[in-house]
Amino acid sequence: MKTHKRRKSSRQHGRHMGTHGTGARKNKRESGNRGGFGMSGSGKRADHKKTLITKLYGHGYFGKKGITSKKTEKDKRLRISLAQIQSNLESYGKKTSKGWEIDLSKYKILGKIEVKEKLIIKSLDASKGAIESVKKSGGEIILPKKKENKKEVNEEKSE
Repeated sequence: MKTHKRRKSSRQHGRHMGTHGTGARKNKRESGNRGGFGMSGSGKRADHKKTLITKLYGHGYFGKKGITSKKTEKDKRLRISLAQIQSNLESYGKKTSKGWEIDLSKYKILGKIEVKEKLIIKSLDASKGAIESVKKSGGEIILPKKKENKKEVNEEKSE
C-alpha cells in the first residue's frame, strides 16, 4: 500500500496530452477560458461570477450605500449601552469604596434602564436617559467640559 501519494501536478507532467488537466491545449492559454482575471465578471453587465462574490463577501457588496455629501462628517463616536456595562462590570471597571469606577472616555453612554449598582462612569457623552438612570442609583456620569464658542463669549461681554 502506498504511504505517500504524489501530487497531482507532478503526476500530470507530460502525460498523454501534456496539458496539466485543462483539456485541449488551447484551453490553457490566456484568461478567457476561466472567465477573466481576478474580479472580472462580477460587475453590472458581465455577472457570471456574481454568485462567487456574494459567497465570499456577502450580499452587501453590490449596490449603493446611501447618499451623503463629501463634506458630511460621520459620527465616529463609539457607543455602548448601560445594559451592556451592567452585565459586564468586571471587564469594564473596578470596584472601589465609592462604587464601580468605569473609564469609557471614548464612548457615548446610551440607554434608560434600572441600574442596580452605583456607577461612576467617565465618558465622552451620554444620553439624558442614561444620566438620569445612573443618578437614580446614586452614581454619576462624568463628561468633559465643553468649550464655548468665541463668538458667544464676545457677544456676552459686549452686552
